Amino acid sequence: MTTTATATTTPVVGFDQVSKTYGSVRAVDGLSLELHPGETVALLGPNGAGKSTTLDLLLGLKHADSGSVRVFGTTPREAIVAGRVGAMLQSGGLMEEVTVAELVRLACALHPKRFKADDVLARAGIAQIADRKVNKLSGGQAQRVRFALATAGDSDLIVLDEPTTGMDVSARQAFWATMREQADQGRTVLFATHYLEEADAIADRVLVLHRGRLLADGTAAEIKAKAGARRVSFDLEGEFDQAALRALPFLTSIDISGQTVRIQSSDADATVHAVYGLGVYPRNLEVAGLGLEQAFVAITEAEEAKQS
Repeated sequence: MTTTATATTTPVVGFDQVSKTYGSVRAVDGLSLELHPGETVALLGPNGAGKSTTLDLLLGLKHADSGSVRVFGTTPREAIVAGRVGAMLQSGGLMEEVTVAELVRLACALHPKRFKADDVLARAGIAQIADRKVNKLSGGQAQRVRFALATAGDSDLIVLDEPTTGMDVSARQAFWATMREQADQGRTVLFATHYLEEADAIADRVLVLHRGRLLADGTAAEIKAKAGARRVSFDLEGEFDQAALRALPFLTSIDISGQTVRIQSSDADATVHAVYGLGVYPRNLEVAGLGLEQAFVAITEAEEAKQS
């Protein structure tokens, strides 16, 4: 899915030491990053990390206090006017008292490199509700209309802010199948999401923001490895000493639920060795790497601890 960028390729997006403050709050703090053609990139971060402000700066909806933002080597506004960027944002409402088809046709008509409205409706999975008024849509249906508006023309960069919020499982699967097609055609896809399993399954690259700074940048596998911890789980029979388990070496977290023990450890081998040293026999022992969600939590919590 990823297209390898050469040294001479103009980045799709370039942030160079970008900062943005609101009063005493620094929403984006010296952010530098580049996106390249054909990448599918997930933007992650806890609430207040600066994700929405970063997307607003990228789309020219806000202006940086310092640093520069370039999109295809030009200003965000120039790239958008040229039809090179499509965006699906959470903020802002849809026009009411018009039908879905009327709204999509308008978006297509306004795009410099427009697609046929019927094709856009079909790709977004909303052809069957084309005659429905926009104010009569469910949350998931409204999201798919927003997606249709973002892909009304042949844009090279698609920016999505929490795109599958309100969609059911089947709709989310269909949505991401469509986005894979977009990426396979060479488009760059940038999406912010709270569904970390989506980032793990879909993204070629994951960016983790924390307090406006880029905390981690890599593949999902690299982000998991960066957390430096592994998961250990096992079952115990009979009575056992919970205090002794909680005192095991190299623990970063432990959860004891009935007879089941779940651990995160920075040295899983040493922790498992110590478990046997307690004179207990762990059954159904599993040792695995962290999932993206656990790695995300571990990385951001470690950063919070350093800053406190």
